[in-house]
Amino acid sequence: MKSFLHVGCGPKRKDQTTKGFNTDEWNEIRFDIDESVQPDVVGTMTDMSAVADGSVDAVFSSHNIEHLYPHDVPVALGEFLRVLKDDGFVVITCPDLKSVCALIADDKLTEAAYVSPAGPIAPLDILYGHRPAMGRGNLYMAHRCGFTKKTLDADLRIAGFATVGVMDRPENFDLWAIASKKAMTQEEFVAFFNAQLAG
Repeated sequence: MKSFLHVGCGPKRKDQTTKGFNTDEWNEIRFDIDESVQPDVVGTMTDMSAVADGSVDAVFSSHNIEHLYPHDVPVALGEFLRVLKDDGFVVITCPDLKSVCALIADDKLTEAAYVSPAGPIAPLDILYGHRPAMGRGNLYMAHRCGFTKKTLDADLRIAGFATVGVMDRPENFDLWAIASKKAMTQEEFVAFFNAQLAG
């Protein structure tokens, strides 16, 4: 069985990741800084020393890297690369600042961009973190940096990933990236990308 490290899992399980991971072929290892969500491994994205080098087939990180300071992003991506097997890959999702800033430029900073299970989400929440959660004292939710399709692609390549693909979804105000540790042909990567990502 293949294993994936679910970084910053919060209360979520593998059925809330991607269609590629939500199968019997994958074993989920939940990793989080917050002990209250009962992860399998407690740690931070910049110090994943509790996870051995080359020990997982994949890393899944959904809406986590925007919580880092900009200077910590290369450290975290380096940790993702370190824990992957030679043929491993990472799936990253995060806010898309380009689409969010289009709303801000239209003077809609505090208007709902969409409604989530946690309630209305405004551009202000996407930029700086979910205000209601932070108001309840969960400052892990604060955002300290951000990405566009171009910058996330560049950061992954600089970190050492051999093949990178980033997709922006303006209607959802997010980015989806897949990056593999080994080089792949375009045809191989397109098929791989489509197989892993949620529809």
